[in-house]
Amino acid sequence: MVTVNNEKSISHIILDGRIDSTNASLAEKQIFEGINAGAEKIIIDAENLEFISSAGLRVILKLRKAYKDIEIVGVSPDVYDVFEMTGFTEMINVQKGYRKLSVDGCEVLGEGSNGVVYRYDPEIVVKVYRNANALNEIKRERQLARTALILGIPTAIPFDVVRVGDSYGSVFELLNAKSFSKLIAAEPENKDKYITEFVDLLKRIHSTEVSPEDIEDMKAVAIGWAEFLADYLPQEQSEKLLALIRAVPDRHTMIHGDYHTNNVEMQNGEVLLIDMDTLSYGHPVFELASMFLGFVGFGELNPASVEKFMKLPYETTKYIWHKSLSLYLETDDEERMNEVAEKAMIVGYARLMRRTIKRIGFDDPEGKRIIDNCKNHLSELLGKVDMLDF
Repeated sequence: MVTVNNEKSISHIILDGRIDSTNASLAEKQIFEGINAGAEKIIIDAENLEFISSAGLRVILKLRKAYKDIEIVGVSPDVYDVFEMTGFTEMINVQKGYRKLSVDGCEVLGEGSNGVVYRYDPEIVVKVYRNANALNEIKRERQLARTALILGIPTAIPFDVVRVGDSYGSVFELLNAKSFSKLIAAEPENKDKYITEFVDLLKRIHSTEVSPEDIEDMKAVAIGWAEFLADYLPQEQSEKLLALIRAVPDRHTMIHGDYHTNNVEMQNGEVLLIDMDTLSYGHPVFELASMFLGFVGFGELNPASVEKFMKLPYETTKYIWHKSLSLYLETDDEERMNEVAEKAMIVGYARLMRRTIKRIGFDDPEGKRIIDNCKNHLSELLGKVDMLDF
């Protein structure tokens, strides 16, 4: 009925079966005797709790009086209804239980810093988050997707949350949907057609203004990258990088933040944007920086890494970047395109350098190669670029 496991200042209480007037007193005794004297947080695992009566609820109330930090997790729909109807959900953090899915053997559609996207079946896609405590991330991404949809950007909104191993996943309905990477791989002769649609959606995103209080300021994030690199770049270069980013004009332009052909899907003739956790606002140079990395920068020293991620030849991803830039700027002027590309590359290499230092470090030979490559590019680019606006 009751099991108590203690871990430092946290006591985990596992409830099983029914708690009613016949056993509530015993449950109370087992709970309070099992909790460590120095416990500061109480987590009640109610995944296997089938029923709780008013007598059982009074035990929970006594716990709440004794401990301020208490939450109940894994609650079944029926038991959650009891907590909700009696007002417990307003007093205590009560979290519903989630159905369990396994993605073993499922096709990987995409992979980002926050999670991996799997094709679960012909109709359903599941994004599994890397962070085991991802519920807040899931809520945030769902809200960002709703924000984009309300503003007219076609996107898929998760309709369910599931447990996948020790983490959580968001479930999307994407019936017969194919990423633009897959479409280009299957129909290389039509790649210009798909790149045009890809850029049309990008322009639509960048013609949309958002409310700053709703989403993250990408310029502020980029300033953080530059400040981090102050310890790793020569002072003159570091100061110029920070000055360039700070001088970028403030805009409320919507930015996807991870815009590449894996994150744009075609479903029944409709173009859909997915993976909305990086949605932000700011100058388009920050979007182009991300695109440059996705199509070119990440594969500069190891083309196979981009090929594995995009499932496209590196020459094709470089072509997508070049063609996208031409269509976005509405010009075939190579000098103009190169001018804008160099602005985006400054932000891109700063982001990649900071990311590599934090995730891999200098001790790893591959990490050091990437960091040195970024430093060399930044040294050259900062010597000739005087503004990031375009």
